[in-house]
Order: sequence, then structure tokens, then C-alpha cells
Amino acid sequence: MSHQQSSHEQQSDSELIAEVLEQTSEAFAEPAIETAETAPAAEVVSVETLQKQLEEAQQQAAANLDKAMRTMAEMENLKKRVQKDLDDERKYGLAKFAKELLSVMDSLDLGIQAAAGDSPEVVKLREGSELTKKQFETVFAKFNIETVDPTGQPFNPEFHQAMVMQPSSTVEPNHVITVFQKGYILNGRLLRPAMVVVAKAEDKPADSAKIDEQA
Repeated sequence: MSHQQSSHEQQSDSELIAEVLEQTSEAFAEPAIETAETAPAAEVVSVETLQKQLEEAQQQAAANLDKAMRTMAEMENLKKRVQKDLDDERKYGLAKFAKELLSVMDSLDLGIQAAAGDSPEVVKLREGSELTKKQFETVFAKFNIETVDPTGQPFNPEFHQAMVMQPSSTVEPNHVITVFQKGYILNGRLLRPAMVVVAKAEDKPADSAKIDEQA
């Protein structure tokens, strides 16, 4: 009887141990299953988030690049405008001062034309005026100031100002007969137009007109 009781106790202990092991195994198995089931979902969410962040970063980079390109273009345009302003200032900064000198040149021309006598005083005055005029012309040439003297040339409204139209048999119509006042150009820009008389076709006599009508 003692042997049977011992076997029964051993069997009970074995069953108890097996039951405890089974419960322990189930307890550890359930979290593992949950982790295995939830891990792929966590990975999917992480990849989607990273992909969205990457797209946003790419969009921001593209926007920054476009902004940088626009800024560079604006800076280049500003540089060109500043350079043009500097060039214009260098070329035409003397325009106001040069215009003040034109009246001096006009006075010298009038003085030379008036000094037509042969007396020593007049000759000396004319020579002095011509020398002064040559000095002015040298200075004008140094600063790219050109004279506009279009006698015999076609009339150009960009550089000439017509004072009067005059019939002429020796000068072609729309050509300059006489220059009242010379014009001047600074680096290709007009300082003052030349005052000129422009030729036009001669009027036909009345008899010639009658003959033409009869013909």
C-alpha cells in the first residue's frame, strides 16, 4: 500500500509539473505571437512615414533650388544694370559740361568768320582764334565729342534740325545746303543737332506749267 501511495504521489507531482510547464509555455507564447503579428505592421508604418518624409524633403529641396536660381538670375540682372549705369556715367557724364563748351566753339567760329580783313591786327586775331579752336577740337576728340557738319549730305532728322526748306538747282532735294550751326555728338549720343537749310525741288515756272497742261 505504501508503494502504491508513493507511485500516486509521484504521478501527481509529474502531472503538476507538466501542468505548470504547459501554463508557463502558454504564457510566454501569447506575447510572442502578438509581437510577431504587430511587428510587420510597425515596419509598414515606419516605411510609409520615411517615404512621406523623403517626398517632403525632395519637394523642399526643389523649392529651395528654384528660389536659389531665381535669386542668382536677379543678382545677374542687377549686376548688368549697375554695369550699364557705370558705363553710361563714364560715357555721358561729361554731357552737361560739354554742352557748356559748345557756345565757346560757336563764338570762335563766328570770330574766325568775322576776321576777314588783311590788316596785321585782324590776321593776328584770326590766327589766335584758329589756334584756340584747334585746341578745343583736340580736347573734344580726346573725350569722343564729334562735330556734325552735314553740308551737302542727305538730311537726317536724328542729327539735323531743318530751319528752312529752300529751292535749289545745284543741290539735290532733301540735302543740306547750308549749316547755320554745327551739331555735336558724344559717344554716339546727340548733344546738339545741326541747324541746317534743306534743299527742295525748284518750283516750275507758270509758262512751263501751261505747256505741261497743254501737252
